[in-house]
Amino acid sequence: MEHNRKMAFTSPFHYKNGRLYAEDVPVEAVTREASTPTYIYSQNAILARLNAYQRAFRSVPHLICYSVKANSNLSILRLLSKHGAGADIVSKGELERTLRSGFAPGKIIFSGVGKTEEEIRLALRRGIRMLNVESEEELLKIREVAKRLRVRAPISIRVNPDIKADTHHHIQTGSKAHKFGIDPAQALRLYRRARRCPEIITIGIQCHIGSQITQVEPYRKAFETLLALKERLMKEGIPIDIIDIGGGLGVAYRNEQSPHPEALAQMILPKLRESTAILFLEPGRSLVAEPGILVTRVIYRKNSHGKRFVIVDAGMNDMARPSLYDAYHTIQPVRKTLNGRPVKADIVGPICESGDYLARGRVLRLPGQGNLLAVMTTGAYGFSMSSQYNSRPRAAEVLVEGNRWRFIRRREKTEDLWREEIDFVKK
Repeated sequence: MEHNRKMAFTSPFHYKNGRLYAEDVPVEAVTREASTPTYIYSQNAILARLNAYQRAFRSVPHLICYSVKANSNLSILRLLSKHGAGADIVSKGELERTLRSGFAPGKIIFSGVGKTEEEIRLALRRGIRMLNVESEEELLKIREVAKRLRVRAPISIRVNPDIKADTHHHIQTGSKAHKFGIDPAQALRLYRRARRCPEIITIGIQCHIGSQITQVEPYRKAFETLLALKERLMKEGIPIDIIDIGGGLGVAYRNEQSPHPEALAQMILPKLRESTAILFLEPGRSLVAEPGILVTRVIYRKNSHGKRFVIVDAGMNDMARPSLYDAYHTIQPVRKTLNGRPVKADIVGPICESGDYLARGRVLRLPGQGNLLAVMTTGAYGFSMSSQYNSRPRAAEVLVEGNRWRFIRRREKTEDLWREEIDFVKK
């Protein structure tokens, strides 16, 4: 923990004269043009986190494959690809996004339990680095597609090491209760089967034990499982060039001690140096969560049955994590004030669902109508999980660099809601 505190990242969001800034840009200046709700991301903070991973693992061959699902905006992807990152994808759409954003196919890996035949075909045609196999039937489908295309499909097998990480049960992925990966014994059998398939080339071994993990000990156990299986495969003449430890390092939403990449490196590197494999990592949240905020405006305040509510213009369609996971996000005023006494209130959105809230029982100085609030640490799984529920256009996205900012996604218009719909009933 002491190591984590020493290596903590500096937040790009800070107050000057009582006003919240993103790097050197006043948040209020952004909202005057962008309105609300709006996501604001810090370019320098994202790059600082990517560079921390690169420095931590610089002594070994490695590739940092950004987990695209965390935040898939094209500008964010272009930024990361330009600075040497690879990409971890889970769909055809993410494959097309990464290629459009400048990622070399050889730096793209394809994960996920339900890859379709179309997705496998496109991945093989594009020549991506490898597909992470999650079942025997998927392996057979990859072989079938590769045979038709007359190519050899590069694969790794995702191992489920049956490790229960200390995180929300919806984002645990590495125990036997979850759909992801396969047990080590079955993985060994699949590697043997893959060796007999001329259409398949086994180049890696992979696992992913979960998301928002704030201790590195579970990674040690997972890594040891991968190393043991790799050694067994090498003895059987099945070479493994890549060890992929997955992602999942947590961030500080509340009082957590967020692990620094150096802490992970100190645990992995001594064991890896005995191997000739290339290390792959798949960070997502730890690169983009803290560099992002969601800015929302207070619409109304009310009391009902002795309970106080602050109603804002950002709802569960804009930011689903509190509703899905009861996730905690710090909420700060964009303009600090000493007026008013602290009160306890629920900060809720306009969606017609009881589960539509950003915070419950939060103690804060009661904001006035029209005041701006910043929901912190929302750069990951914020916009990327947003929807048009209740026919609400999705939020704008803004990227800040120093004293400059620019739109990287303009706010949807109302007519965008039905752009692809077909109104077949004639007047």
